[in-house]
Amino acid sequence: MSRNPPPSIGITADISAAPKRRFTASNEPMIFLPRRYNRAVEMSGGIPLLLPFTGSSALMRQYIGRLDGLVISGGAFDIHPSYYNEKPIKEIGAIKEERTEFELEMTHLALKRDLPLLGICGGAQAINVVLGGSLYQDIATQAPHADQHEQGTKKEIGGHKVIIARGTKLADILRRRTMEVNTTHHQAVKEIGKGLIVNATAEDGLIEGIESSRHSFVLGVQWHPEVLAPKHVAQRRIFSFFIDSCRRPRRPR
Repeated sequence: MSRNPPPSIGITADISAAPKRRFTASNEPMIFLPRRYNRAVEMSGGIPLLLPFTGSSALMRQYIGRLDGLVISGGAFDIHPSYYNEKPIKEIGAIKEERTEFELEMTHLALKRDLPLLGICGGAQAINVVLGGSLYQDIATQAPHADQHEQGTKKEIGGHKVIIARGTKLADILRRRTMEVNTTHHQAVKEIGKGLIVNATAEDGLIEGIESSRHSFVLGVQWHPEVLAPKHVAQRRIFSFFIDSCRRPRRPR
């Protein structure tokens, strides 16, 4: 048994909308996180810590200073295109301004510290935006050649294949060239951010995974490995490699 304590892994939580009318016990704003994220971190040897939203930069720095790794979780909302210098199109989805601000700043702080970082679905998009990349605001509208990537009904089994790029960290992790994944997104990475490389694409050419060439461990996947991890070894390896990276001393930045 290792003498070192398990690494502490922060996972960004979702927040419900504030009540439009008078506050009651039934419409109280909530901070929440699907259990599958905690389970995936636990089964890989990490201690999952739910990170509630805060607007305090000082508190966010305190969060980062106490963590060994950070997971930016997915959610049913879009990053406003103003963060990548575009105007919204009419097909843009729901916006959660507070959560977006929090996750983008937490991502920035993690990158600055070289804290191991795993972005899942919208978390991958957040990494890309923080590093100066852009997004397709709506795949069907702006990338009409693409297949259907909103496949929520297949979330437990996987809905389409991705091709893993040779020579990438993701290829080292998965040890395979293709894999069935589960996607639920209508947005996607368009132009990749500074220092990022594409490590996975769908058969239609859409970017499904990114990683940093400038950091010890920064990985973004557009699918939901936390759902598939209990039954699929390759998906589980994403978390086990992430947790292993959180155990190592980080180089100074």
